[in-house]
Amino acid sequence: MKSLRCKGMRDLTPKDMAKFRRIEAAFIECCRGWGYQEIRTPTLEFLHLFTSVGTLSPDMLGRVYSFLDWDGWSGERVVLRPDGTIPVARFYVENLQDISLARLFYVENTFAFESSGVESRERWQCGAELIGGRPLEGDVELITVALETMKNVGIESVQIRLAHAGVLQAFLESLGLSGEKEAEVLDQVFAGNTEVLRTMSGGNPEVESDLNLLFGLKGTTPGFVNNLKAAFSSKLPRMEGSLDQLARVAELLTGLEYDYQIDFTSGRNFEYYTGVIFSFCMGDHRLGGGGRYDELIPLVGGKDVCASGIAIYVDELMKLITDESEREPVLIRTSDSGGLKTSLSLAGELRKAGYSAEFDLGHEDMSRFKWIVDLRSGKGIQLINKSTGKTWDVAQSDELVKQLRGGG
Repeated sequence: MKSLRCKGMRDLTPKDMAKFRRIEAAFIECCRGWGYQEIRTPTLEFLHLFTSVGTLSPDMLGRVYSFLDWDGWSGERVVLRPDGTIPVARFYVENLQDISLARLFYVENTFAFESSGVESRERWQCGAELIGGRPLEGDVELITVALETMKNVGIESVQIRLAHAGVLQAFLESLGLSGEKEAEVLDQVFAGNTEVLRTMSGGNPEVESDLNLLFGLKGTTPGFVNNLKAAFSSKLPRMEGSLDQLARVAELLTGLEYDYQIDFTSGRNFEYYTGVIFSFCMGDHRLGGGGRYDELIPLVGGKDVCASGIAIYVDELMKLITDESEREPVLIRTSDSGGLKTSLSLAGELRKAGYSAEFDLGHEDMSRFKWIVDLRSGKGIQLINKSTGKTWDVAQSDELVKQLRGGG
């Protein structure tokens, strides 16, 4: 049978949704505990929000879903949001500019065209944005929110990968790149293609040495960054401030005993990052990412304010977390309509106690049920263990729950 589902889209099964809600609940609880407030932005946004200020990478621009949204004889081109951060920046400019520090979070889907059908065109993410405050400490706060969320759904041993957009931009400028060409190459580097830089080095030994330092080596201490600073500060002084910021974040993460690696190829997709960039990885799984985007708010019409954000990729986390233990199902049978009120009250008590109470509406598959509660007319409550055949007569709901918890 030919599938009626759109290519590149997927259904979420009941088991998928149980995992989804578990991740969502952990993220919401964590964000609220840190003082973040929930918002939700529209699925449709104007295309020019992403393009007029150069906030969408060329790769993503070719994969947005856009169409004309007609209003009389004039129309604006709109998109299904390809990113969560830029709409939040717009939201902040339109609603919260009088607030000096805004902690915002959301759980939303984003869309990107993918022709092979292997990857999903709809992706869910848990995002948090910190607008205002002290930049570097804010970056570490967001990293901690992400790690706490993942830990609370059973995902530990997550490695943080760090980079800095300013370091990369300074290096590209040293190669004589600027403007569109710089953006194009930066996008390829963020996509993991560092060979594009080697083809531009022209075989220059000094440039090759610099390439190996920045992209061939990985570091796990603030000292690694300080060594880079010593190597580049004289020839690329513009890089010094960015390396200072990166070293400070590394120091803070070291103090928290977080596992991190400095990797200048670890950025992805968007051009609006201006400072430290981070991603969260476990093996081959990239579980999320984020970074500092201090220039974005002014670009969408707001005041000059620092900002940083994270996105946790729900679809990736769902592949890794184990099925959460479901509520044990209990089947409730009543022999006549007169027992309906009693059975409803009993079902409510069972649900409060953590069980799933289902009424017998003609279940064909009884294999799911170990326990049956039979409310026989005039005979009280009988608990039946279907696997052993044993029965117990109970007088009250609390006695029933006690018997269930005792395992019969």
